Amino acid sequence: MEKLLVEAMNCLNVGVHIIDSTGKTIVYNEKMSALEAMKSGDVLHKNIQDVFQFQENEESTLLSALHSGEAILNVKQQYFNNVGRKIMTVNNTYPIVEDGAVTAVIEVATDVTKMERLLRHQKEALQSTFQFDDIIGANTALEDVIELAKRAARTASNVLVIGETGTGKELFVQSIHDASNRSAKPLIAQNCAALPDSLMESILFGTAKGAFTDAEDRPGLFELAKGGTLLLDEVNSLPLQLQAKLLRVLQDKKVRRIGGLQEVAVDVRVIATINEDPFELIINEKLRKDLYYRLAVVALMIPPLRERMDDLDKLVDTFIQKYNELLQMNVQAISPAVRAHFNQHDWPGNVRELEHAIESAMNSMEYEQIIDEVHLPYYFRMKTSKMQKIPLAQLANDASKTLKEQLLDAERVILEKVLSDTQHHITLAAKQLGLSRQSLQYRMKRLGLN
Repeated sequence: MEKLLVEAMNCLNVGVHIIDSTGKTIVYNEKMSALEAMKSGDVLHKNIQDVFQFQENEESTLLSALHSGEAILNVKQQYFNNVGRKIMTVNNTYPIVEDGAVTAVIEVATDVTKMERLLRHQKEALQSTFQFDDIIGANTALEDVIELAKRAARTASNVLVIGETGTGKELFVQSIHDASNRSAKPLIAQNCAALPDSLMESILFGTAKGAFTDAEDRPGLFELAKGGTLLLDEVNSLPLQLQAKLLRVLQDKKVRRIGGLQEVAVDVRVIATINEDPFELIINEKLRKDLYYRLAVVALMIPPLRERMDDLDKLVDTFIQKYNELLQMNVQAISPAVRAHFNQHDWPGNVRELEHAIESAMNSMEYEQIIDEVHLPYYFRMKTSKMQKIPLAQLANDASKTLKEQLLDAERVILEKVLSDTQHHITLAAKQLGLSRQSLQYRMKRLGLN
């Protein structure tokens, strides 16, 4: 029963911490260990006052419930683990009373540390604007683009930013706006692929009352961005008819609302982005040639990450530092094996993919300070690893077995591989396979892998 209780506790997605009448820990599940960044051996059978630190005039909710004999519900608590890392939880704490005396206290905790940091990070991101100094890298091609962008910031000419997905096009747009004499005016961004064509036209140019049912006098983005900068992301997603209307506005610097009769002068700098080769778009009639030349007064070609691999180390260090602060971790570097993976990868998602790989890896870590292969996203390791491939083709060639039997054999090989890679860490293996912990354990039992 004791083993069953421990297994049941470890299946929960909340932290469970139980102390006895003396304040010593008797149950400490895996989730609690993860959210407090503590090893169970550092907590079990020890008095919590000897392990955790609380702010002055504050007491552990576990000890408060132990002394008062009353439940404490939905209380936010801030404290520090044995290495001084700040922990924030929301706790429900229940005393167990037998014969009028408290014999144990059960606490169920939900981690809010990462949530609060994420919310604060998002708030700061919304309030901040990127500058040229925020662009990471010393690659020659990248530096040439930065220098051209800085010169473009001194003028009011239209700019076309060309680059694959994830190369940081919007970072350049914000930097140009911030360095220009329009920085005090709004920077308004619109993804041209995000809305249907009929709605996009009214969003860009505005509507006049009576233009259609329930239409009101409403300014479009060109009017709202007056004196500032308008970013048109994925401008090639606009239909050709709408591209022609956009071209007219860029030429005349006047806009007419849908259903309106008057033209309104607009003082707006337009910066557009595309993530494909512009000449292929023109050939395939997805981008008007005249619109391209009108937008590409200054054309910035952002190099993909695979062409600036000399910046990889600096990017990795920057992202590790970023997520150390955000996730309150102390990761120092990547292992040589991970570096080999990164060097072999072609990075179709560019810098954004690299950042996501680092963030994902750090979310898989507990106390480690080096990002190793086992921490990398499963899809990433499967794409880039030079390790021996799973012999699924050989399994499929066994004509003596039914399809169901061959699928079970293939599943066994995959599970054995992932379990080996994760040193049989069930939680981490389940995460890499995209399964729940319970589902993985069921499959292991079915295949005799326990």
